[in-house]
Amino acid sequence: MFERYTEKARRVIFFARYEASQFGSPYIETEHLLLGIIREDKKLANRFLHSHVASIRKEVENQTTVREKTSTSVDLPLSNESKRVLAYAAEEAERLAHKHIGTEHLLLGLLREEKCFAAQILLERGVRLADAREEIGRMAHELLTHEQRTRPGVLGELSPYLTDITEQTQPLVGRENELDRLMELLCRLTRKNPVLVGEPGVGKRTIVAGLARRIADGAVPQSLAEKTILALDLPPLRVLDKDSSWHDRLDRTLVAAAEEGKIFFVSLMHDWPGGISPVSSIHVTELLQRPIGAGKIQCISAAAPATYTKLQADRHWLAQYFEPIQVAPSSEEAAIEVLHSVKGAYERFHKVSYADDAITHAVFYASSCIKTGCLPGTAVDVIDEAGAAAQLQQGKLPEEVVELQKRVRFIVQRMEASIENHEFEKARFYSGEERRERNNLEQLRKKYNLDENPAWNIRREDIERAVSKLAGMPITAIRESRAPNPGGSGSTLN
Repeated sequence: MFERYTEKARRVIFFARYEASQFGSPYIETEHLLLGIIREDKKLANRFLHSHVASIRKEVENQTTVREKTSTSVDLPLSNESKRVLAYAAEEAERLAHKHIGTEHLLLGLLREEKCFAAQILLERGVRLADAREEIGRMAHELLTHEQRTRPGVLGELSPYLTDITEQTQPLVGRENELDRLMELLCRLTRKNPVLVGEPGVGKRTIVAGLARRIADGAVPQSLAEKTILALDLPPLRVLDKDSSWHDRLDRTLVAAAEEGKIFFVSLMHDWPGGISPVSSIHVTELLQRPIGAGKIQCISAAAPATYTKLQADRHWLAQYFEPIQVAPSSEEAAIEVLHSVKGAYERFHKVSYADDAITHAVFYASSCIKTGCLPGTAVDVIDEAGAAAQLQQGKLPEEVVELQKRVRFIVQRMEASIENHEFEKARFYSGEERRERNNLEQLRKKYNLDENPAWNIRREDIERAVSKLAGMPITAIRESRAPNPGGSGSTLN
């Protein structure tokens, strides 16, 4: 049934089935398809719905009778309305002479099923069928024009050096002023390339990732709504040495990607101390000077204060084209808030729990004893170190549990490979195998009482041992160190 569907469109159906199961619905309804589109294709959703994305989920929740959740393993059927939506989507793809059915055709299908809940939601937010058809036709033309303009294979050539940073870092806590300033600069016509200036550990990358998440959620100004932030790690200079045309191809590719709404985060651009290859006269940063200077691409960078000050003194082009945003170290009070917001991820990963006094002392000790970075990054390192040490103290798992875990990982790898190769019957088989083996694993864990054992509780003493390793200080010296209370004056932590 879904042979002609693009990978994104198939994932919309998958997410729609998941949404239906969460609401306890016996069918995949049109509103579930709409939620699937919003979840899978954020660029399409932002293009048509702008700032209304968050309100749609709330409306669906308010207008839906929530029943007991259905198991995600249950293969929920499509409702009659949803079946018609898929039929309309196929017709829209044919009308546009598109070979495959994509998320944009599913959106048009929802609008054609005029009396369904999803269509009413879209109409209330100003999305009309005729306008949507015109816009999607324009999108297809833009894509075709771009493909004709871009040399085949160049984007593939660049892809190893690009990564999506939206989910790569810890949640952003605070930093509203820095985030607002970052958005202001990106919205400018000139001098629109920000550089976050701060010491290691202050959270420069986390601020950029926070903006990427806001864009994905649609909580940004209209001019940023269709942008995407990608981390760009420039290729090693030996690539350039072997292929003298790589520079020009890179230039064209970056410009073409920027025209599609890509903003590049190059974290080390300002901090490369020289970047000269022994066999090449090309400076790494010079690769980006031409498109940045011409205003054809936007970049975000990060730098240490000393490095940026030197670039300003030397009147380097990086200082001329980039606007600085100062990022100061977090206060101890703010760092404690950050640790409380991220500790859940570390508790799940290390299978531990962090006592409140462990969080507080992680910040105090990091501030007073660790001099190789700044808050909150140094304090995060401390709780991570303490969690890793706790794993060693909890002992090894029984051998048969380890073996079954290996089998589950093997099955999951096979299932993902089958999905990647569009071998969906195989994927369904492996999905059933995974469920069976996970049930077996659950029984084994009960047999050995693994889930009844309380999580290792990390306290102040564990934090002190972690700081001792990171700072190279004896525990007695750490206990005698002085650190300020959040928002207060200095006090001895002992």
